[in-house]
Amino acid sequence: MRYFADIFCMNLFLKSVIIISGCSFLLSSCSPKVKNKYSEAQKKQETIVSEVTEKLSVNVAPVLVDSLGNQVPSSFVPTVNFGARKPSFVIIHHTAQDSIQQTIKTFTLERTQVSAHYVIGRDGFLVQMLSDELRAWHAGAGKWGNMTDMNSCSIGIELDNNGFEPFSDAQINTLLLLLEKLKRDYNIPAANFIGHSDIAPRRKSDPSILFPWEKLARAGFGLWYDLPDQLPPSNFDVEAALRRIGYDVSDLPAAIIAFKRHFVQKDLIPLMGTWDLCVLYNLYRKY
Repeated sequence: MRYFADIFCMNLFLKSVIIISGCSFLLSSCSPKVKNKYSEAQKKQETIVSEVTEKLSVNVAPVLVDSLGNQVPSSFVPTVNFGARKPSFVIIHHTAQDSIQQTIKTFTLERTQVSAHYVIGRDGFLVQMLSDELRAWHAGAGKWGNMTDMNSCSIGIELDNNGFEPFSDAQINTLLLLLEKLKRDYNIPAANFIGHSDIAPRRKSDPSILFPWEKLARAGFGLWYDLPDQLPPSNFDVEAALRRIGYDVSDLPAAIIAFKRHFVQKDLIPLMGTWDLCVLYNLYRKY
């Protein structure tokens, strides 16, 4: 009996050694590869973070000169009441590229001058590329309400999608989990979850007409209309309503298309039909 017990223990020990060895092999063969692949990007990001931190820590009062050339007396007195950047918007994009690997490469090349805080693959895999407290370059020239520097007040999320395909369930599920965390961490209002084309209607079309905005809104991320129960009044001002929601109406046809891409998702002609007007009026009263 003791013999069989010893054999059993020996077999169990050998299996454990094989499993541990296998795990060690996977760690040794995969981890360095992943680490080395983006080591240069990591070094560059750390350098830039250091430069930003150094600028923030320079305790020098500004030099002001009046119209007579006299320097205004000034000094630096440190306050103890401050914190890191707190984002108040989330802007959702699609990558318009063929794979998450291609997008990551784009965001790790300095010459591209574009980035985002997060990228979500078609399979739901989540990649964070920058701390939420830092300013990514994802929004570009855009405007929402009176905000003209959306990069400074927002988090950018890129969804791996070429712009012509449906968004996968796995991808949207990961997005919803991430949005819940961001909303909780930064107390972001529901109305402040918007798309790239919302803030840049002349330049951008992402996320595409296939993006499930209604599903997000039902979960508390973005606004959606109720079933319209009345026509807008005859004097309803479309331009004023779009402006109230947040759209830049300096190019009204582009603003109408962006609005329809987000809320109507049927056609993208720059004309407002009866249904479109009802939807806009319903949202106008919400905002």
